[in-house]
Amino acid sequence: MSDAPPRTPTDWSGERMQRRIARRYRAERRFRLLGLAAIALSAAFLLVLLGSMLTRGIGGAKLAVDPARLKGRGADLALADAGLEEAVDAAANAAWPTLGGAALLSDGAWLRVRGAVEADPTLLVRRATVEVPVASAIDIACKGDGTPEAEAIVRALGDQLSRGFNRDFLTAADSTDPTRVGIWGALKGSLMTMFVTIALAFPVGVLAALYLEEYAPRNRWTDLIEVSINNLAAVPSIIFGLLGLAVFLGTFGLPRSAAIVGGLTLALMTMPVIVIAGRNAIRAVPPSIRDAALGVGASPVQVVFHHVLPLALPGILTGTIIGVARALGETAPLLLIGMRAFIAAPPDRLTDPATVLPVQVFLWSDEVNRGFVEKTSAAIVVLLVLLLAMNGIAIYLRNRFETRW
Repeated sequence: MSDAPPRTPTDWSGERMQRRIARRYRAERRFRLLGLAAIALSAAFLLVLLGSMLTRGIGGAKLAVDPARLKGRGADLALADAGLEEAVDAAANAAWPTLGGAALLSDGAWLRVRGAVEADPTLLVRRATVEVPVASAIDIACKGDGTPEAEAIVRALGDQLSRGFNRDFLTAADSTDPTRVGIWGALKGSLMTMFVTIALAFPVGVLAALYLEEYAPRNRWTDLIEVSINNLAAVPSIIFGLLGLAVFLGTFGLPRSAAIVGGLTLALMTMPVIVIAGRNAIRAVPPSIRDAALGVGASPVQVVFHHVLPLALPGILTGTIIGVARALGETAPLLLIGMRAFIAAPPDRLTDPATVLPVQVFLWSDEVNRGFVEKTSAAIVVLLVLLLAMNGIAIYLRNRFETRW
């Protein structure tokens, strides 16, 4: 028996304990308010970032040009002749001689006129208006961020300028002129690269997860494999770029700056994430499912592929899409394998030179021309929309196919 005196029960209704309780409640309220303030501040920064990119990336200005002025020497020549470009410049000089004439137009303004004439040849024999892009300085001034001289020109042009969404930005490829650049080349390259990544990383990652979780014996070899996979998932992405440079370009001689090389490199980076997500999803399937399938006569292979894998597939798909979305935003490994080249035409094959959205954002952000600032913001908006779409698909698959026990 212990000789210690019995402990006096705590008097929770006493004044001292009430003060302690009140002090704890105040501390909890302060902690909650600080958390809410942090969340509100983060949301405010996100809204400011998105608002800034939207206001810079959306919109543009176009200038009306009268194609009836092209009836001279360019009317009887092929549209690809340089005379069409000179005719557009002459028309601009005649229409706005005191404001700068052809200097108001983008270098690619004549291409818009050529496309309009190709679509409707009657434009050469009747009066019509064709909207063409203005020069970068005028476009920036239309957004309220130009030089005083450019803003004076905008005021002088008045209703001759039209503002609206630049649809060509979604259908064109890269260019040296900020008024002619588009995101389609980089977007197509990203989609082709992600196709190669998913086609390689998903089946290999899922089969590796099934083997390690269902078939592999528990020994030092499998322990080494598991530790290696966990370490690979935390390796910086630039290391995988060095690996792709040494193996795919240096050893196998694959074409530089191609979507297939980028996809293979990103597949190496994504595969450990898929293996880990797949193992967790497979491990979450209750053992009773396996026992019941074996009890009714299913073979071990049928248990895995007919029962365990379908039930674990929602979690595997969710982890896969999140891993691929992370790969979509990577830039460092793709820079090392040469996917930072100037790509003026969208790729048609996996071996064609290509670039991806993050690299395109990086290249445009490094341009000296002020007009690329808005294009960079617009490209970031496209990248964010694509990432949100992929994460939305992951959430839908999880909610649609998730099974609760």
